[in-house]
Amino acid sequence: MLDAITGTNHTSFTVADLGRAIALFRDGLGFVLTSRAGRDSASIQTITGVDGAEVEIAYLSRPDHTVELIQYSAPADRVTVNARPCDVGFAHIAFDVRDIDTVITHLAAFGAVPIAPPFVNKTGGPNAGVRVSYLRSLDKVTIELIERPA
Repeated sequence: MLDAITGTNHTSFTVADLGRAIALFRDGLGFVLTSRAGRDSASIQTITGVDGAEVEIAYLSRPDHTVELIQYSAPADRVTVNARPCDVGFAHIAFDVRDIDTVITHLAAFGAVPIAPPFVNKTGGPNAGVRVSYLRSLDKVTIELIERPA
């Protein structure tokens, strides 16, 4: 049965401002915008189970991953979720980086700011010496940066 799963297709985030989120992933994280378009409302409503759903969707890719960004313009009763890492359903996307401080400074220009200063793992094991930082974008997307020692 597991051989029926052939690969990872994409990771998706619902955002408030598609243009802003595209800029973060394209200009901030080096993804390439491959498409941006609205979708048939009836199809989206069937797929998502959200009555009255209207969306515009963008796909951005890197050689190692594809991200889907979705902006809903309807229904009117949608809300902004501000999940904490301990909350069930929380998700994040993680990137390996060479210079975490430079990347943090770069991403700040796109509204992604650290939740806390980079943490240095001073314990033993496979992550000894690793620096890690969670950043939160203006669209509530959490980005983890991981810098391994040289």
